[in-house]
Amino acid sequence: MTRPMTPPDDGLPKKGGSPSDKAPVDLTAGPAAQALASGRRVMRLEAAGIVAAAEALGADFAHAVDLLAGLSGRVIVTGMGKSGHVARKVAATLASTGTSAYFVHPGEASHGDLGMIAAGDVVLALSNSGETPELADILAYAKRFGHPVIAIVGRAESTLATAADAALVLPGTDEACPLGLAPTTSTTVSLALGDALAVALLERKGFSPDDFRDLHPGGKLGRRLLKVADIMHTGDELPLAGPDLPMSEALLVMTNRRFGCIGIVDGDGHLQGVITDGDLRRHMSGGLLDQPTGDVMTRGAKTIGPDAFATEAVQVMNAKSITNLFVVSEGRPVGILHIHDCLRAGVA
Repeated sequence: MTRPMTPPDDGLPKKGGSPSDKAPVDLTAGPAAQALASGRRVMRLEAAGIVAAAEALGADFAHAVDLLAGLSGRVIVTGMGKSGHVARKVAATLASTGTSAYFVHPGEASHGDLGMIAAGDVVLALSNSGETPELADILAYAKRFGHPVIAIVGRAESTLATAADAALVLPGTDEACPLGLAPTTSTTVSLALGDALAVALLERKGFSPDDFRDLHPGGKLGRRLLKVADIMHTGDELPLAGPDLPMSEALLVMTNRRFGCIGIVDGDGHLQGVITDGDLRRHMSGGLLDQPTGDVMTRGAKTIGPDAFATEAVQVMNAKSITNLFVVSEGRPVGILHIHDCLRAGVA
């Protein structure tokens, strides 16, 4: 009979284990200390590059923002290799903050995708050397047809920088790679310059949280910016009654609307109070069904406005230990929100 082999203990936590299961690591010597020193050196070098780039911002940056703010078309972002990867992210950031932008691969541009550049477009080209041969065709096309060119470039005397209408030149900081070869500091600074353009542009345009929400309907960002009005129940779904309605009839409204509550409104439609399941229990012994709703309701019930964020509604419901909120505008109920609505929307 063959006995199963037991794998050697590698010192790592087994599946289901916690980080505390790991053996203590000496961070002051050996490979761990070397890794920490290397990581800190890289991050400090790249941070220094960003600071140097920030201090060097001047007229060309301001002109670049003017060009982007005044365009009637889109931003064509392009770059090759690692600069191309950064360019894709810059294009995505611009698009998500209200400026129509997309990435065009310079190699594909030379084989027909130059046709994607239309009247009113601005070209934003990224290249550390400024001599990337694949950019030659897209640069020549832009100059031929009068498309402004913005460059994020490593050398001020390069072909790309001198041809650009606005050149954002990277500072002369060293790459974090000890060989000085792998793009590290240069790509980080290029990305930061792209972010700086996007943020300066959204501020110039007055881009609002509502605009951001419209472009980010999915994911955590979209859920954080969801408004109460986006998910509340309205119209005939609202459980409402006047203050003189007998509770026997009010109970039917509560049952049919299925919110477990009913709002009591006066003749002008202003919310006077709310009746909940808890109010029913408190009045059970006093001839509840014969009483008018105005005698049973709780005045001063917590409400919320339609323009409030849904996350705020969740906080109110949790703080008050309630499951419903009437949504009120100028004193009149315009909607009702249940905690389950927030759960379904991914807010809670």
